[in-house]
Amino acid sequence: MTSTDVPTEQAVPQPRTPVAVARGVVRTMRPRQWVKNVLVLAAPFASGDLLRDGIVLELAVAFVAFSIAASGIYLINDANDVAADRAHPTKRNRPIAAGIVPPGLAMAVAVVLLLGALALSVLASIQLVVVLAVYIAVQLAYCFWLKHQAVLDICIVASGFLLRAIAGGAATDIVLSQWFLLVAGFGSLFMVAGKRYAEMMLAERTGAKIRKSLESYSASYLRFVWALSATVSITTYSLWAFDIGVVRHNQLWSVISIVPFVIAVLRYSVDVDSGNGGEPEEIALGDRVLQVLALVWVATLTLAVYS
Repeated sequence: MTSTDVPTEQAVPQPRTPVAVARGVVRTMRPRQWVKNVLVLAAPFASGDLLRDGIVLELAVAFVAFSIAASGIYLINDANDVAADRAHPTKRNRPIAAGIVPPGLAMAVAVVLLLGALALSVLASIQLVVVLAVYIAVQLAYCFWLKHQAVLDICIVASGFLLRAIAGGAATDIVLSQWFLLVAGFGSLFMVAGKRYAEMMLAERTGAKIRKSLESYSASYLRFVWALSATVSITTYSLWAFDIGVVRHNQLWSVISIVPFVIAVLRYSVDVDSGNGGEPEEIALGDRVLQVLALVWVATLTLAVYS
């Protein structure tokens, strides 16, 4: 079978032993994607408060709460999409679609996780509870109603990244600047539009039906959104960097940080434009050059904010 062949038969159901079911639940929770939740560090880092006394516990609560909530959403999403996933070239191997984890069990575990996440967030602040509740409500609306609505689907997925960044400020009582919100918002849209574009390229190569909302998009439209969000992200970050230089009286490093940021955006674009890009965290973990650029950017921004 070649890489472009798409199997038409359904995956063979696996035996539902307790160990297999437990492993399937953990896989469906997608712990690898918890890396997204490091975004809760963004606001305290950018504001210069990351080393403030007592902030570690608040950020740990925000990270764990969002990780638990996101896992609950993944369980609900996969249980709700079980029929569609079985017709997908890769999602058919997910534990619920493969028959390892019963959809009812996934829903029950999800409810426990979502309630647990809300209860945990109380330890940080009421503001974090509100942000997390908004995240859960928006993601549930996406799972059950809005994932097939063009434009709304990419905006909602992008909002998930933005809310994570906002959560760091909410948990630590940090006022977020307009530049931070613009960079985080359009940076999120840039990554999501790129992901949709990569999915469209995969659909064209394999003939598989990846997701219904892609039927409402064209490659040119997604590239437009992708380019627009990249442009706004770079512009607003550059203005923010100059502002940081004025506030911190350290213009040199804040301006230098623009260089690795722009190159990283361009490098990420190359990965997506190849048509092989998947989840943002998969691209980040698989591209060593992108990782080096990210480290250089963080280093220069750290010098700008903390030196």
